Amino acid sequence: MNLELVLGDLFEEVGEAHHAAFIKDDGADPEWPIWYAEYLLGKINEAMGSTLTKSELVYLIISAENERTTLAPGSVWTEFYARFMAERYS
Repeated sequence: MNLELVLGDLFEEVGEAHHAAFIKDDGADPEWPIWYAEYLLGKINEAMGSTLTKSELVYLIISAENERTTLAPGSVWTEFYARFMAERYS
């Protein structure tokens, strides 16, 4: 299966899980990259055949978001993050 599609599905999953976990705050969480990394670490490493640490994944998630807001602010974040990760690890 296409890595970008797998990663896109994983980002959709984590977004939904995070929103459910923070429903009382309408998904608001200033430390969301850490939460995402904890949720995704094993799944991302399996999908990419990588050995990222949680810290590395937090960095990549923050980097993807910073690049998205700068270069493609209207883009679908899940697709942007998936492409960002796939371009670096495929």
